Amino acid sequence: MSRRHTQLGFDFFDAAPAAAEPSSALAAPTPMIVSPSFTQSVAQSVTQSVTQSVTQAVTQLVTQLFSPVLTPAFVPMSPKPVEQDSRPSRGRTAVRARTAVLFSRLEDLGLRGVDALVLMRTRTVMVSLIGRTLRIHEGYADAPESVLRAIVAFAIARNKTARTTAREAILAFDVERGPSVRRHEPARPGDVAMIAQLMDAHRELNAKWFDGALSAMPLRLSGRMATRLGHYDPGSRHTPPEIVMSRTHITRHGWREAMQTLLHEMVHQWQHETGQPLDHGAGFREKAREVGITPAARRDVTPLEKRRKATG
Repeated sequence: MSRRHTQLGFDFFDAAPAAAEPSSALAAPTPMIVSPSFTQSVAQSVTQSVTQSVTQAVTQLVTQLFSPVLTPAFVPMSPKPVEQDSRPSRGRTAVRARTAVLFSRLEDLGLRGVDALVLMRTRTVMVSLIGRTLRIHEGYADAPESVLRAIVAFAIARNKTARTTAREAILAFDVERGPSVRRHEPARPGDVAMIAQLMDAHRELNAKWFDGALSAMPLRLSGRMATRLGHYDPGSRHTPPEIVMSRTHITRHGWREAMQTLLHEMVHQWQHETGQPLDHGAGFREKAREVGITPAARRDVTPLEKRRKATG
């Protein structure tokens, strides 16, 4: 018969004395029986712990959700000042109005045979007549009467001489040309040395043929010229003048032909710096003969042997 002992809320029972076993056998473990009071105590402890944890979590969540959030005060920013554009309006209505007024003024000055007038904003073509449509730079809309008469003379001219004279009078009136963006291609190996040689040649030819009167001129090489050998750009208020030479022309036709092209463009530079129109008219041809180059807009740079084969 087992006896019952109670210690610290636990009930223990002594096991019945076991029968004598051989000394080599291990004694069986004594079983432990948990009383209901122990189960109740553990349940109360777990309940209190869980309740406390849940209460803390809910309190923290409620605090985060409903506590006031402090945000910085909103300060309205003052609007940026709008810069006033002093240029003439470019809206369609404004352009149509200016075109109509100018067309009326030209007709009052004797314009005939023109059905339409178009105002352009270009950097190269200032006036042109295509069919019965007259195109002029918009800067001439406010030109004085003498310039407008030259435009009328250009439009109604019946021969090349009269039209050339009128064009020179038109180009003498300087109009504001918009800024241009020069797209310089990346330099190639050998460009630096070639440009240095061209700069030296420009300086020597200037001293020989122009008495050193021409300004030092930036020179640039281009690989985009398909037909032209060189080009003189008079620049504008936004870009300086420059001379552009065809890289292909120099490498294919040689230095001697390149010097002819450079002199050609230097004659245009001379025209620009002396206030003459940039063209291939009488003034250009006279100066070209003086410096010993072909007095024309174009020249044949094909080698003599190839020309003989082509004609033979």
